[in-house]
Amino acid sequence: MSETALFIGVDIGTTGVRSVVYQSDGNALATAAEEYPLHTDQSGAAEQDPDMLLAAMERVIQKTVQDIGAAATQVKGLCFSTVLHSLVCLDEAGKPLMPMMTWADTRGQMIKEELKNHINMQAVYARTCCPLHPMYPLLKVYWLKKYRPEIFAQTACFGSIKDYLMERLTGQRLVDRSIASGSGLYDCFKGDWDEELLGVLGISPQQMVPVRPTTDAVSLLPEAAKRLGLPATAVAVLGAGDGMMANVGVGAVKPGQINITIGTSGAVRMVCEQPMNDEKGRTWCYNLTEKHWMIGGAITNGGIAFRWMRDKFSETEQRVAEKLGLDSYALLSHYAEKVPAGSDGLILLPFFAGERAPYWNADARGVLFGLTLNHDKRHMIRATLEGICYRIKSILDALEEVTGEAKEIRLSGSFTRSNLWMQILADVLGRKISLPKVEEGAAFGAALLGFYALGLVDSVEVAADMVGIQKVFEPNPTDSQTYAELYPIYLAAYWGLQEPFKEIAAYQRSRELLV
Repeated sequence: MSETALFIGVDIGTTGVRSVVYQSDGNALATAAEEYPLHTDQSGAAEQDPDMLLAAMERVIQKTVQDIGAAATQVKGLCFSTVLHSLVCLDEAGKPLMPMMTWADTRGQMIKEELKNHINMQAVYARTCCPLHPMYPLLKVYWLKKYRPEIFAQTACFGSIKDYLMERLTGQRLVDRSIASGSGLYDCFKGDWDEELLGVLGISPQQMVPVRPTTDAVSLLPEAAKRLGLPATAVAVLGAGDGMMANVGVGAVKPGQINITIGTSGAVRMVCEQPMNDEKGRTWCYNLTEKHWMIGGAITNGGIAFRWMRDKFSETEQRVAEKLGLDSYALLSHYAEKVPAGSDGLILLPFFAGERAPYWNADARGVLFGLTLNHDKRHMIRATLEGICYRIKSILDALEEVTGEAKEIRLSGSFTRSNLWMQILADVLGRKISLPKVEEGAAFGAALLGFYALGLVDSVEVAADMVGIQKVFEPNPTDSQTYAELYPIYLAAYWGLQEPFKEIAAYQRSRELLV
């Protein structure tokens, strides 16, 4: 192998971590991945053990380093893509006081209205570019203060999984601006923690992690470099949230280019040159680099809804897939293909874990609407894929009201393994969409940001030209018309259930609290 600079992109997601070694031209030399559980319950909790993620991360890095053999000496460093909106509470010794609260934790919903009595939400949104929603650490900390006062009182630092991992690798407790700007506690225009909000929570700026640019590079601890099999000179580049890294990784880095991601969750994102807000409060905006911000919206129920359909209703299909050596999701997609567009009038509202963008309603719940005696499991499978695409359309419509119409839509995430699902999305949107020639968008985005941080590429915008397109999905006019008829019904069902959503969510939470 010729002498060339290498960088490792590390993507720490909700249900797994991936490490990929890249050359600066985007060529991947080695990859390794590992899954881990997300612990949820009826109360809205969604937690993970930070040390479990740390151990998994180190194992996949070690595996990729081993796989490239002698070329490991050419690795310049690591750059990280991590999940947003996590909360890790550390004691004075830097040890976690409780499991990490992930973005999917919605327990803060029960005190959302109470917090509104202490803040001007419109003014807070204008400063933080974050709507009021329990996924954000703002509401997580407020919930802790009320329901876990002993944890709140012992917390010396309110951090995230990003800074926890960075401290273990570098000895320095730092967080990047993208993670900070996705906390609901950061003033995007002043570029620092929002002191008014910290005052409302009753915490000091000293209890928050110092914020640095996403491109800051920090030396690895000697023992960490040795443990990972990396050169002593290797650095850790802070990196950014997984959504921003996905945009970079698929080349959606110029104004007018949109990345739609559907993985465990999902999102619609566009790069802009400065922080942007939606007067209706439907979108968020996070920092990527000094010259790049990311505006968009995210759904909670992406691939996790498809997994629910598989795990709860398709045990037989899973056994068949295993016997035939097939991917179980591929088999379910095959069944869904037997059903016409629109699932014969069956509509799924996939709000199993509440709703994020564009309406930010954590009380929303899943609904199968339109069931008749003629519907079977195949209809339910297809309706699940369609319902998630309706969610994406609702965000895209809101985003384009703020930014103007998109010039190009690029795809990423695990849903790109299904041609059917991508075609459904094109038909629901009534738009041409493109699948880039990159398998691990967030990991590649992280590596590219690492190369940029060290001056090995000129800009993250080089990704737009580096990443080619392998397939284009054009909308089918007939199917698009079907979805155009059903989408207003989907919206009407959602809006008509606002009060029942609130009531059933309150009932579910009360039952959990009684257990």
